[in-house]
Amino acid sequence: MTELTWVKSTYSSGEGGQCIEVATCSHSVHVRDSKDTARSGLAVGPDAWGMFVGYAVEEIR
Repeated sequence: MTELTWVKSTYSSGEGGQCIEVATCSHSVHVRDSKDTARSGLAVGPDAWGMFVGYAVEEIR
């Protein structure tokens, strides 16, 4: 597997808040805890990630 490039939300502060990091590749989206990057994360398909993000956006509106 190629090296993943992890991205943290620009809304995340450096004050120890609850944050996740996300990395994408051609066939999956990877999610991990930004405070414990040694712990294994979660990988989901792009369609599942898109449905999750769509749901989350609707919930905050």
